[in-house]
Amino acid sequence: MIEFIPLFMFAAVCLVLLLGYPVAYSLAGTALIFALVGLATGHFDEAYLHAMPSRFYGIMTNQTLIAVPLFVFMGVMLEKSKVAENLLSAMTQLFGQYRGGLAISVIVVGALLAASTGIVGATVVTMGLLSLPSMLKQGYAPSFAAGSICATGTLGQIIPPSIALVLLGDVLSNAYQQAQLSMGNFSPDSVSVGDLFVGAIIPGGILVALYLIYVLLVTWLQPHKVPKAAPDIVQGTNIFMALMPPLVLILLVLGSILGGFATPTEAAGVGAMGALVLALLQRQLSMVKLKEVMLSTTKVTSMVFLILIGASVFSLVFRGFGGEELIADVFNQLPGGVFAAVLLVMVVIFLLGFILDFIEITFVVVPLVAPVLLAMGVDPIWLGIMIAINLQTSFLTPPFGFALFYLRGVAPKSVLTSDIYRGVIPFISIQLLLLIALAIWPNLATWLPHYLYG
Repeated sequence: MIEFIPLFMFAAVCLVLLLGYPVAYSLAGTALIFALVGLATGHFDEAYLHAMPSRFYGIMTNQTLIAVPLFVFMGVMLEKSKVAENLLSAMTQLFGQYRGGLAISVIVVGALLAASTGIVGATVVTMGLLSLPSMLKQGYAPSFAAGSICATGTLGQIIPPSIALVLLGDVLSNAYQQAQLSMGNFSPDSVSVGDLFVGAIIPGGILVALYLIYVLLVTWLQPHKVPKAAPDIVQGTNIFMALMPPLVLILLVLGSILGGFATPTEAAGVGAMGALVLALLQRQLSMVKLKEVMLSTTKVTSMVFLILIGASVFSLVFRGFGGEELIADVFNQLPGGVFAAVLLVMVVIFLLGFILDFIEITFVVVPLVAPVLLAMGVDPIWLGIMIAINLQTSFLTPPFGFALFYLRGVAPKSVLTSDIYRGVIPFISIQLLLLIALAIWPNLATWLPHYLYG
């Protein structure tokens, strides 16, 4: 029974979370209770608890994690400065005269917002408030409109610069070094957040292209779901002025990383400053808005770091009870080898995505399973992209997907919950196809980072 204590710990944390307790306190509190019981019964080494201060100091001084508040600031500032509203208006003007043009505009704008903000919830809510009423007014089928917005909103999970990829990159970097050290390599290679950003470009682009193809197919095969709008006068100046600011900002952030001119943390600083300048140029910045942005950034950043501290306590105690050895034994005994191990992890992460946010999964689950998978020879960049898309699919899947709850909160009462569920099913299928394609052709995620960085 003693060897199964790590499993009991994990089950206890899930139970406490289901009871509604805050994530950070649930992780740290459950771990400390198990550690105290282990100390009292002689089954836990207190040296693991002595390692906590140095672990916390490492979190606070981690240069990579400085990118989190900067990217959050950038996203919230762009949200408050009406960039999304101007973009959607310009895209609707450009494509709105064609059948299905508004749906195409939603996907294009959603992809640009994902690359600008990197925050899933913000994109779903923003697009739901701005575009869903217009789509319904034009006569779009509620299920198709809701599905398009939900799916597009989750692109912030995979399109860089994504907060999810920043956190995943930091966790996988530590896990990769740990895996190599366990294999006797004392000068380990490294994987960075920038590698993950570059690895996500091709899969993210494929996903957006598949969404657009699906919209065109619906337009062709089921025209009753997609009305034809009245012709509109296209004003090139308005479109250019709306498109250029976010495009320039995205190119500055990603271009500086791809070109090797800046680390993701430095690029995040460029993005935050660029968002501030955009708000000033568009006369959307006031002391009231700046205060709102700063408060929102502080709240999100505090939540991330508090969860990271709680997860560090949990992972230390989990290791103290022999959790890593237990996971390694389970994976090594699976009949399908590496494939079965990866499949099991993906299924578990998918199911946990129903009850946990990506931050909790990144900080709790990934550090436990990633070192074992990487020691089995799995590519860290490929694993990171697979986890990101898997979580994106989980957040879209009924009945518990987070994106569905976000849209339900801002959708009109005329849009039924069943409409939202039906609308996302084709997009879930598209994402599953991409996961299968990545499993068959890992180079979709690994080729570009290896080509650029070797």
